[in-house]
Amino acid sequence: MGYGIGTRLVEDFLARSCVRRCHSYLEITDIIAQVAFKMYLGITPSVTCNNSSRTAFSLILDKNPLVEFVEELPAGRSSLCYCNLLCGIIRGALEMVHLVADVTFLQDRLKGDSVTEIGITFLKKLDEKKYRRKK
Repeated sequence: MGYGIGTRLVEDFLARSCVRRCHSYLEITDIIAQVAFKMYLGITPSVTCNNSSRTAFSLILDKNPLVEFVEELPAGRSSLCYCNLLCGIIRGALEMVHLVADVTFLQDRLKGDSVTEIGITFLKKLDEKKYRRKK
């Protein structure tokens, strides 16, 4: 479900935000954190780089508005990733701008962690020329 939302949301984001073309994965991750999260969720997560090749990053959310009214996970559903929707949205949006990424939850406040952490690992950049429309 999140993936489908992300594929459509990216058009709205690009039209409303007027962001420029990014030249590094760090720049892309900063735009996601500082512009997209602020625009749609009203929060700004912090960004950390997780590897020396600068392809893996973490978005650390001190506050997650999607879990604001959730007290605890239902009994027998402890493996439920309530906010996995965010991972799908990010993955779908990145794919629409020709970036393949693995987006997963690393920590979740609903499961007793101190923060909510989303991991983004950029896998490859799709060939843009292959997907351009012929004029």
